[in-house]
Amino acid sequence: MTKEEVHAFLDSRPGWIVFTSIGADGYPHAIPLGYFRLGDNVIVGGRPGTQKALNVERNPQVSLTLESGRQWQELKGVLIQGSAIVHTAAEDLLHFARAGAKRRGVDDEDLPKSAPKEAMYIEITPEKIISWDYSREE
Repeated sequence: MTKEEVHAFLDSRPGWIVFTSIGADGYPHAIPLGYFRLGDNVIVGGRPGTQKALNVERNPQVSLTLESGRQWQELKGVLIQGSAIVHTAAEDLLHFARAGAKRRGVDDEDLPKSAPKEAMYIEITPEKIISWDYSREE
């Protein structure tokens, strides 16, 4: 897929994105998370102090996998490898909460006015993108 097609696929939100970080024991830690795209970056959320946040703080190299389709001929997906940053500052939390709400179609007057409590966002900057689309005719 082209960059534009990857962005459109991410924006179509066909499911949960699988966020994979590396645990202290060296094993991958893969979990499904809600997400949204902001420019070229992907944003996921959660609570501070969770395993995913601790893993990113220790090792920022992560991957994201998003796939759709039920049969081989319908499979379409993206694997993103990149660097992650955990955001916990109130101004960052408000920025990402507002951006995420906007991506979901929330009207400007209804956007969050304060930072969410007990929250954090992880921002992933892609370094390598691998995509596949078996629905395309050859």
